[in-house]
Amino acid sequence: MKKSFKVLLLALFFLALTAYFALYIGTHNVPVLEPKGMIGIEQRNLFYISSLLMFIVIIPVFVLALLFAWKYREGNKDAKYTPEWGHSHAAEIIWWGVPFVIIIVLSAISWKSSHALDPFKPIENGKKPLTIQAVALDWKWLFLYPEQGIATVNYIEFPKETPIQFEITADAPMNSFWIPQLGGQIYAMPAMRTKLSLIANETGTFRGSSANLSGEGFAGMSFTAKAVEPEEFDQWVGSVQSSSPALDLSEYQRLAKPSQYDPPSFYILSKEDLFDWIVMKYMMPAK
Repeated sequence: MKKSFKVLLLALFFLALTAYFALYIGTHNVPVLEPKGMIGIEQRNLFYISSLLMFIVIIPVFVLALLFAWKYREGNKDAKYTPEWGHSHAAEIIWWGVPFVIIIVLSAISWKSSHALDPFKPIENGKKPLTIQAVALDWKWLFLYPEQGIATVNYIEFPKETPIQFEITADAPMNSFWIPQLGGQIYAMPAMRTKLSLIANETGTFRGSSANLSGEGFAGMSFTAKAVEPEEFDQWVGSVQSSSPALDLSEYQRLAKPSQYDPPSFYILSKEDLFDWIVMKYMMPAK
């Protein structure tokens, strides 16, 4: 096979691969690229900006690699032969200067966005935040609503355009809490209390999941996150409060046992400090 044909085949391969990814993104639902909340939108924009800046280097490198391979192929007798050439100030400025400028720009964007999108930073929009405490179990998610006095398994509901302050821990191996369309993930660890601030700009049902491998039941460790109108949220809370079993310490210990693909379930939170008890139980001195 001639070298010129190999170069052409390689170029066609890269074009086909690029076209495939463009077609896939255009025809499939990619949650992180279709955000429904303020944090998710900012993170998507950051992803786009960073990718475009990196493409300024990546695309010319691949194009020039193919161009040089074609221009200086063995069969091209018209290419200029300069065996003593070894330095070019213009070339040095380009391949050192352009990446340097891009790194400076990316550093500034990263520094600014790291503070603006700090997961511990509360979202302020004039509305009272809703606190939801999330506990990663084997292999399910337990959610506690301390102000409403209710608890759920593998399901959360909250009003749209209301800041949500998640407090997150684990009573199982380390995990990671993630609702892709609302914002980035954050780790859930035993004896630790992490936080994540999110908000939904519109009503809808979003998929939540575990973003960290945690054993046999990891594949089924997902939950439903539903944003509704404030009135609908109040009605839902009232229905859970009036027709659900109690979640006390003994029921929690039963619930914490490993299980897979648990359907959504609802409880009245009878132990108000359950979240703090879960965090502190790993800090208590051994008996």
